[in-house]
Amino acid sequence: MPIHVIAADFLVTMNADNAVIENGAVAIDGDRIADVGRLDDVKSRHPASTIRRLPNRLIMPGLVNAHLHSGVLRGTAEGLPVWDWLRMFIDPMHRVLQPRDAEAAAWLCYAESVLSGTTTVVDMWRHMEGAGRAARQIGNRTVMVPYVGEHPDYDYFDHLDDTERLLETWHGKADGRVEVWVGLEHAFYSTEAGHERAISLAKKFKTGFHTHSNEAEVELAEMQRRYGCRSIQALEKLGLLDADRTLLAHCVWLDDSEIELMAKRGVAVAHNPASNMKLASGYAPVDRLRAAGVAVGIGTDGEKENNNLDMFEEMKFASLLTKFARLDAAALDSWDVMRMATIEGARAIGKDHEIGSLEVGKKADLIAVRTDTPRMTPLFGGTGGNLHHNLVHAVRGGDVDITMIDGRIVVESGELKTASMADLIAEVHAVVPGLFDRRSKWLAQNDKGAISPIGQVG
Repeated sequence: MPIHVIAADFLVTMNADNAVIENGAVAIDGDRIADVGRLDDVKSRHPASTIRRLPNRLIMPGLVNAHLHSGVLRGTAEGLPVWDWLRMFIDPMHRVLQPRDAEAAAWLCYAESVLSGTTTVVDMWRHMEGAGRAARQIGNRTVMVPYVGEHPDYDYFDHLDDTERLLETWHGKADGRVEVWVGLEHAFYSTEAGHERAISLAKKFKTGFHTHSNEAEVELAEMQRRYGCRSIQALEKLGLLDADRTLLAHCVWLDDSEIELMAKRGVAVAHNPASNMKLASGYAPVDRLRAAGVAVGIGTDGEKENNNLDMFEEMKFASLLTKFARLDAAALDSWDVMRMATIEGARAIGKDHEIGSLEVGKKADLIAVRTDTPRMTPLFGGTGGNLHHNLVHAVRGGDVDITMIDGRIVVESGELKTASMADLIAEVHAVVPGLFDRRSKWLAQNDKGAISPIGQVG
């Protein structure tokens, strides 16, 4: 296959220097980046290559969504703090969720992701064989984390047996774009025997472990009651930090001792600002985590607690929430936020050697963003320019023109090329009435909702 070159007005590399190259180009050889530089230089080094120029565009790495729950509850689970929200909306949905519902949600969420410039997602979801099929067809890079409840009170979630089957059948599939990690909904949703087996599976398959932690203040007292310590120390005591790689979602209520322990153990964090604000969970101290050396990626969380999967919007929220919480307009610079959504998010999932920046030898996962919009006007590159500020505070996912993954274009001119959006939407409309009807019938017989893990015996 001949090398082909894609050129644009600006190349935002997200390398160690955050280099921006005007009149830049990326040479692509199969699924890898073969060269990066100014167009004239790249052309001279690859004279036989084909060249595609993208005027009024910039090229940057694809975004990494470090925490997602696929779903179809958008706009129907509102107005409650996180544990009540789980009890009244989310866990009852999981009680009645069927494989077809789960697969329809995965297809739609992955399509929404690539359309808005996200090339990699960490998706904690159910019945994930369907999610694997969706990723294989749509073309996105996916870390699939089964939503597991390994406790008699939460036996309506997936189980570790399901995770092991998924590891055996899907890990490394779709040309390596699909990985499977071990996950638990929360430490509360599992017995200690389940904790032990979860980490044993992660070690056996040399993969990662993902769960939620320190999301709401009420959790701290429950951890103290059950385990006699704070949440991160409890996870260490339970062995849940012993996988080769551990990614924790939220991490809002942390003290200095927990941050120190996370840095020491190499634990990474998925920061979910929109979800944390909507559910009134609080502010995650991402500036302190990053200062301690903890890798912090950005996640949208699910469609039900966000209510979209636009990582550009999430970058803006990440920036503004930190500034507001710290009462410091200079907190979390735009370059820092962009790194969290690209190369640092890749580091959080152990993929920074493959994705997250435009560098020779890495996977050709990149996006082209329109610059001929009011949101990107005026635009200045170079030292002291505003390009990075515009990308964080102004651009929206709908400004993405092209999404390429593994050297393959999956979105072009803002349209999905690998599946029919009309068909995906029609399938969701077909399954949603039954899902909501089953949940309504269950709630009619259980008007207090699902069992809350807060206050229950672990």
